[in-house]
Amino acid sequence: MRTVTMILGILCLLVVLLDAFQTIILPRRAAGRLRLTRIFYILTWIPWRFVAVRIRHPRKRETALSFYGPLSLIFLLVVWACGMVFGYSLIYYALGSPFSDASQPVGYLSDLYISGTNFFTLGLGDVTPHAQIARVLSTCEAGTGFGFLAIVMGYFPVLYAAFSRREVSISLLDARAGSPPTAAELMRRHSFDGAEDVLAGLLSEWERWSAELLESHISYTLLCYFRSQHTNQSWISALTAMLDTSALLIAGVRGHEARQAQLTFAMARHALVDLAQVFSIKPAQNMPDRLPRERYEELYRLLCQGGVAVCRDNQSYERLRDLRALYEGYAAALSEHLCMPLPPWIAEQPHKDNWLAVAKVRNQAEAANPESNEPRTLDEVIHQHHEF
Repeated sequence: MRTVTMILGILCLLVVLLDAFQTIILPRRAAGRLRLTRIFYILTWIPWRFVAVRIRHPRKRETALSFYGPLSLIFLLVVWACGMVFGYSLIYYALGSPFSDASQPVGYLSDLYISGTNFFTLGLGDVTPHAQIARVLSTCEAGTGFGFLAIVMGYFPVLYAAFSRREVSISLLDARAGSPPTAAELMRRHSFDGAEDVLAGLLSEWERWSAELLESHISYTLLCYFRSQHTNQSWISALTAMLDTSALLIAGVRGHEARQAQLTFAMARHALVDLAQVFSIKPAQNMPDRLPRERYEELYRLLCQGGVAVCRDNQSYERLRDLRALYEGYAAALSEHLCMPLPPWIAEQPHKDNWLAVAKVRNQAEAANPESNEPRTLDEVIHQHHEF
């Protein structure tokens, strides 16, 4: 019995230490389907999501979902700490509880107590080891606890720095593509003279953003559960909107920015597919069509009205549909799993955002200067915004 207890204690320590190493320190995707962190998130996210999605008020529902990411991080650290304390207590018990306790007879509860005081480096001294092996193990456990605390202190800044870098670009996208971001709105707001270079630069920036997302969220998967500060924003909706825009540029828009769109599409799809594989999620099947033929015709009309040089052949819709098939299934599966809705192609209910408020001020300046050489007035821009 003592031998079995010793083996269980050592296995418990190895499982926890290996899982913490893969989750915090290892800069690549962790391997293994039976990892402690993976089991923890399966057992906690599913019931949390089950309760949160039944909250009827959208803002309160989003708030409840946003609590999960930070709280899961705290509870995961608690699980690791408890696992190591439990593992050491089993080893102490297998050694015959080699401690002296003046207040009561020693037993497993004393082993668990001394394991906790050693791990958290309390140093109370009411229970003391009387065997050499117990002194060695107590010192090792105290070192493990101190190292665990140091890693945790360095872990939080890394996570929140990655989260902050992710959210900066998502917030900037609000003025460029609306909230939630849509491909139609992004193209419409980049239909002025010289916009090709601006749009190519934006796509290049989002190519790098997708690469950073892939690197950080595969190494620290729990960042996927961290939600944006605003209800209509999420990393999934932003990534999908950029994939939509890139696919539209590749399949049906003339211009040199389509070259950068191919690079952005490849990188963004890579990030989306790999993150779906991290969660062992298969692409969604038989999902609703996000852009049926009639909506595509409306999109085509809006782009033409905005001055976008669209391709006029009859195969543009089929080309776009083939590109959409490469990523929409993964996006829909991640959207359902994380409860982050996908953006539409065309804004369903346009609202007066910050961009439109600034456009109105600029329109007053244009009215005071009627000899402006700009080919399109902001009156037309505002009017087109309401057409959405």
